[in-house]
Amino acid sequence: MVLETQWVRYGKNKEHIGYMAKMDRANENLPAVLVIQEIWGVDEHIQDITNRFAQAGYLAFAPDLYAKNGERIEELRTERVKEVKVFLDSLPHSAWNNPGERDQALAKLNAEKQDRVTKTFEKMFGGIHSSDYIEELLATTKYIREECPSSNGQGVVSIGFCMGGALSGLLSCRDEQLNGAVIFYGNAPSEDELQNINCPIYGFYGDQDKRITDNVPAFAEQMKQNGKNFDYQIYPQTGHAFFNDTRASYNVVAARDAFQRVLSFFHDCLNQ
Repeated sequence: MVLETQWVRYGKNKEHIGYMAKMDRANENLPAVLVIQEIWGVDEHIQDITNRFAQAGYLAFAPDLYAKNGERIEELRTERVKEVKVFLDSLPHSAWNNPGERDQALAKLNAEKQDRVTKTFEKMFGGIHSSDYIEELLATTKYIREECPSSNGQGVVSIGFCMGGALSGLLSCRDEQLNGAVIFYGNAPSEDELQNINCPIYGFYGDQDKRITDNVPAFAEQMKQNGKNFDYQIYPQTGHAFFNDTRASYNVVAARDAFQRVLSFFHDCLNQ
């Protein structure tokens, strides 16, 4: 198998950039999978997931939501994000949302590194809201459907992880042409938003990820009451980010099961 991968500039003024992958021998227009990043950006892991969908026969596209006019903004440059990830991975997960624990760990860093980590952490976890990215995602699905030579005129589905999971759900509320959406351990759309959903949604969660998963039954009930199509899996003894094979949280059994379910779901959504 040979993949054709490239970074693509798009948008009215070419202000957006995304990682695109497809099989090099696939010359016909392909249905597309929009892959929405975790909070870590379009890193090696998200590019790998994009490649997996390309190998499954789709045009796969991951917009870099941290880039403006083709370049990452300073606080969210790749090396800065990696630095924060390494710092957080050195702490117990409880410290991620505990300012006191984080500050104790930060105090052990040299002043320059402490300043960089603090500013990037604040930008990633405090200065970004899902609504900030929805217009870029809508521009991305428009590009995939109407302008991309490899997918022009074909259907589009979305999948996202954590922050991207929430965005995948939100996109299903805003894009009337979306064929299907997958949420991996992301917050659900609000009850007001979900009334606008026009496509099936599938959610994947870990039972130990209480902050997210405890809200899933209520979301399912809201979807049912509004006549929406929602299915979900909650995996036992599984935490947040179980699909990310670069993290200690990776659960191979849950990830394997989820991936085959996603492929089946996307096939159904794009062939109705």
